[in-house]
Order: sequence, then C-alpha cells, then structure tokens
Amino acid sequence: MSAARPAVSASALKAKTSAALSQEITAQGAFVADDANGKALWTKAADTPRPQASTTKIMTAVVVLETPGLDLDRQVSVKQEYRDHVTDNDASTADLKTGDTLTVLQLLHAMLLPSGCDAAFALADTFGTGDTIDARTKSFITAMNAKAASLGMTKTTYATFDGLSPDDKTTPRDLTKLARHAMANTTITDIVKKQSTEQSATNGRTYTWINTNQLLGSYPGAIGIKTGTSTPAGPCLVFAATREGRTVIGVLLNDPNRFVSAANLLDMAFQSDAASTMKLRQLPEGAQSD
Repeated sequence: MSAARPAVSASALKAKTSAALSQEITAQGAFVADDANGKALWTKAADTPRPQASTTKIMTAVVVLETPGLDLDRQVSVKQEYRDHVTDNDASTADLKTGDTLTVLQLLHAMLLPSGCDAAFALADTFGTGDTIDARTKSFITAMNAKAASLGMTKTTYATFDGLSPDDKTTPRDLTKLARHAMANTTITDIVKKQSTEQSATNGRTYTWINTNQLLGSYPGAIGIKTGTSTPAGPCLVFAATREGRTVIGVLLNDPNRFVSAANLLDMAFQSDAASTMKLRQLPEGAQSD
C-alpha cells in the first residue's frame, strides 16, 4: 500500500498536522479534493482499485439523470423481482412494495437515502434497453461503464447497478471524479443532503426513508454524498461539505471509522476543529445501515 501523501503543508493545518492525519485516517484508500478545481488536498492509495459497495449507486443516479428526454415524474411499478433481489442478497432496501407505483424522482430518493437495492434495480430495469429484465439491467450496467470511461475513470469497473458484487471496483481518485461530476447535478445535490424524506406512492402508501450518511446533521456544512458497506469493500463513504462558498469532496474506501475520518479530513481542508466536538447523528431504530 502506498503511504499517505498530504498535498498541503503542515503549517497550513490548523486542526491536524499531516503526521497526525497519516496515523488517524484508517481508510485503506482516500482522496480529498477542492470541488472548484479538483486539486488534491490529501490522498492515500489513491489509484489502487478496491470494491466500492453501494457508492456504485452514485453512478446509477448519474446514468438515470443524464438520460435524454428524462421525465422525473415518470411512473414506475414495483415488481416482485425487485423485492426478491433484496431478499436473495440480504441487501439494503427501501422496502418497496410490489405493485406500488412511484416516480423516478422518488426512486432516486429511495436509492440514495436508505441505499435501496430494490430502488436501484427498478431504475436499471426502467432505463435499460431490451426485452427482458436481464437484458435491460445488463444494458444499463454497460451504460454505467461507458459513462465511467467518458469521465476518465480508467480504473473503475461496474458489474452491477447497486454494488453488491466484489467486482464493482474503483479507486479513490476515480470515485472523487464521479462525485464532483454528480454534485454538479442539482437533483443529486438536493437529494443527498436530506437526512430523511417522506414520499407517497400513487395508492397513498407513505414511505419514510432515512439517509444512512451520519455525517449529515453532525459535521457543520455536510451536504452528502453516499455510504457503502459490504464484506469485500468494508465501510466506504463519499462525502462533501460546504463552508463560506467553498466545497470539499472526498472518498474513503474500507474505513471502519469513516465518519470520523471524513470529519478530520474536512477539518484539514477548512482549517477548523469541528471533528473534536462532533457527535454523530444516530439513525432511528429500524433504519437501514449501509
């Protein structure tokens, strides 16, 4: 593994020295960048591909939202196959009910907040092409890989639409590129900053979805972006925060202390000491964890 490399001088760090960060950041891979210009502020094993778990869903959202002629109010009926996918894989879920009808915008909330693999399946099935579910989801994954290539994510591979495969791999540098691109989309930025949302299906059923990102409501200025956890990937986090008009975006892959690490790295970038007093927002009982 390559050593951590601070991209700012130790004298510029108000809250943390570079040596302290090298010891404290427990991620296997990390990348922190200034969103305005993409300049690296701190990296660790930035170009080593690793499983990315549900951070894959950022690309799923991007592909959906960049579909020509997109109608966010398009209605999608929930199929039993989406629920079976969650059950068969013991995956995170938005608990979509078979037969309910929700809009594309609602499904994006269901995918990005509670990290619903059922919602990701619904979107891939809806926006893929082909005569069968299998054909449509495969074509959607092909589009995900094509988008990665167009963004210069040269070491990223998508095998699924939801990150359940260990073959869904990326690097911290690549995932930061994607995060910066994604956060330029106002629909994504509006969704991922929400701590929770209530949405109603056309039959009146109300869904309450809690954001799995505990940095929201805990670290000053946090605005997203996405969690991810699996056995091969470990805990992952794509994070962002804005202070005084400046946005910093970062990635942590396989970090058991991902929220604390993110706060420390943001403190470095903003020259603050908020991490030392941060109390993580606790998820309510029954909420998804990811």
